Amino acid sequence: MKIGIPKEIKNHEYRVGLTPGCVRELVLQGHEVMVETQAGAGVDFSDEYYQSMGAAIVDTAEEIFARSELIIKVKEPQPNECKMLHEGQTLFTYLHLAPDAEQTRLLVESGCTAIAYETITDRHGRLPLLSPMSEVAGRMSVQAGAHCLEKAQGGRGVLLGGVPGVRPANVLVIGGGVVGSNAIRMAVGMEAQVTVLDKSIQRLRELDDFFGSRLNTIYSTRDNLEHYLGQADLVIGAVLVPGAAAPQLIARQALKTMRKGSVIVDVAIDQGGCCETSRATTHDEPTFVEEGVVHYCVANMPGAVARTSTIALNNVTLPYTMRLASLGPKEALLNDGHFMAGLNVHKGQVTCEAVCDALGYDFVAPAKALMS
Repeated sequence: MKIGIPKEIKNHEYRVGLTPGCVRELVLQGHEVMVETQAGAGVDFSDEYYQSMGAAIVDTAEEIFARSELIIKVKEPQPNECKMLHEGQTLFTYLHLAPDAEQTRLLVESGCTAIAYETITDRHGRLPLLSPMSEVAGRMSVQAGAHCLEKAQGGRGVLLGGVPGVRPANVLVIGGGVVGSNAIRMAVGMEAQVTVLDKSIQRLRELDDFFGSRLNTIYSTRDNLEHYLGQADLVIGAVLVPGAAAPQLIARQALKTMRKGSVIVDVAIDQGGCCETSRATTHDEPTFVEEGVVHYCVANMPGAVARTSTIALNNVTLPYTMRLASLGPKEALLNDGHFMAGLNVHKGQVTCEAVCDALGYDFVAPAKALMS
């Protein structure tokens, strides 16, 4: 199969769809891999390194999209990239379609097959291709939030861990999943006072067993959320509904009860954000202030630590990429129901129910779409 790796063009996105080591694995299986020149430069993977692993270097994204049967990316295709996709071509990347009507429309119009990393499941109900980036984002969220709390960044001027004689910051983590647990790990390690809200008693038990008295575990209700928001210096929004738009748990009115200069890091912003006042930002301008609260809503947080993120992502995507390349998308997906859960768009049909619910498309079951 002909596999193409375009250079990412989203603001400050330095990750790359395949590492040179993964290229080598595909080439050894008889596949042809084309890499856009400088695609890996942001993570110190040179064109020469890719060539030594068997890749062909091409000059433009247009050539990559024109010649490839399978496109491997990291972030969702931008509008001009969507317009280069065509029927018979497969796109394998993060999509996050539910809050993105324009991208969904363009993918539908292209006729391509679009498979989303973030909706592929495993037999335990987990999201194996989302997990490594959630781990990165969770750990980064506390790092970014601590920086935003500095007075020069618009924050309250609070040190996360305090010092002897001065209390540490109060950190509220909303959601105890992969993002939340990694945020908790970082915040506890920096000696903040940490509270987590979650609707799963089982998950709260697991977190309590792991962190013990260093973590305050609270069942999530509207009343508890508003109570702990009022005490928080830093809030980490770590909620996720797979494939769907994030629930807006923090209303503007609740925001008004927070301390001036407190910080919200909305990690759910890829799926629209869990705060009513959130809007996507970039690494160029990562923050804005609403109701006196600093919002950090960068939609590609892991791109800031691009080398770590690229390698971590490739560790989990490579087996799926090899199956797509060796079997073709139809057979690879039909043979594995968990992999098929990643199919979001196929030949003008939307095959992810959560996306249909969010954007008003008629849902077509993935297996039916593939067999039609």
